Amino acid sequence: MDPYRIDIPQADLDDLRERLSRTRWPDAWPGWSYGIPVERVRSLVDHWRTGYDWREHEAALNAFPQFTTEIDGQNVHFLHVRSQEPFAMPLILSHGWPSTVADLLPVIGPLTDPRAYGGDPADAFHVVAPSLPGYGFSGPTSEAGWDVTRIARAWAVLMDRLGYASYGAQGGDWGARISPELGRVDPSRVVGVHVNALVALPTGDPSELEGLTPVELERMSALGRWHEERSGYAQIQSTRPQTLAYGLADSPVGQLAWYTEWFDDYGENVGGIDRDAILTNVSAYWLTGTAASAARLYREAAGSWGRAERSPVPLGVAVFPGDSTVRRLASRDHAVAHWSEFDRGGHFASLQAPDLLVGDVRDFFRKLR
Repeated sequence: MDPYRIDIPQADLDDLRERLSRTRWPDAWPGWSYGIPVERVRSLVDHWRTGYDWREHEAALNAFPQFTTEIDGQNVHFLHVRSQEPFAMPLILSHGWPSTVADLLPVIGPLTDPRAYGGDPADAFHVVAPSLPGYGFSGPTSEAGWDVTRIARAWAVLMDRLGYASYGAQGGDWGARISPELGRVDPSRVVGVHVNALVALPTGDPSELEGLTPVELERMSALGRWHEERSGYAQIQSTRPQTLAYGLADSPVGQLAWYTEWFDDYGENVGGIDRDAILTNVSAYWLTGTAASAARLYREAAGSWGRAERSPVPLGVAVFPGDSTVRRLASRDHAVAHWSEFDRGGHFASLQAPDLLVGDVRDFFRKLR
């Protein structure tokens, strides 16, 4: 394991600004029904080029201890922040797409040092936060096969190398698939798994939906609308990611628009995530040249949806606004031991409601220490 510090060459930042200044814009189209509007992207590009300071956010990342190690032939970058509390529990955090480990910075302090944030020191964690293989500073991947199970196995190796005999796992988005899978591949050491933005798909059996509450039925309807109206990015990335890669690799504005549609929740929550947080994620992908390899995870994982065996590891679920999670379906695939629903936050909970996410993680793992 080698210590790591992010230090993007100034020439790369200058090249990015120069490219932004030469953007070739599409014609404008009103509203969000055809995709992210030009005026939204223009406003972010103007800030990216003239106001956003990568060095500030690079320093925020570098404030935490970082390392790289090779696992199964792949470079893996990770933050490893140990708590000062003597009985802290090891916890590995997994981000999603189009996020990076930068999204996890708001929760690392409260998780590792609850005393400093008004919490109980008994709830402390040692935090390990890897960049997913192919994402940001863990990328790009150089061979096929880096699917959810392979990533989970890599995480088990990582936690073993760090000397943790037992640990918990938490994740959202892709992390909500990777973390439960980690419980499946390393059940003797994973004491529990906590997730947000969990997707549990119906099998098509009508009896699964009988007796659901109106709220749960609306979540199922929303999942159907997503599939019909908003799943284009997933369809492309799970079938033809290399064809998409040329646009993502050559145009920072194209990459920004592709990602921000998700961050803005397809126009339903514009501005709900701080613009610097969006630009830090996009910049990390751009400056490491990993937008293409990150997209490939969809292709790698396309064949494994709904095929996992039921996990015996206790699962805690946090449901935030916009999540499609239904407890009955989650319980079909997992040993659900904790369930919370919140009326604030969203898909990117570590950015939108870090206090609620931290509180729920503490509540769940408190029972497993």
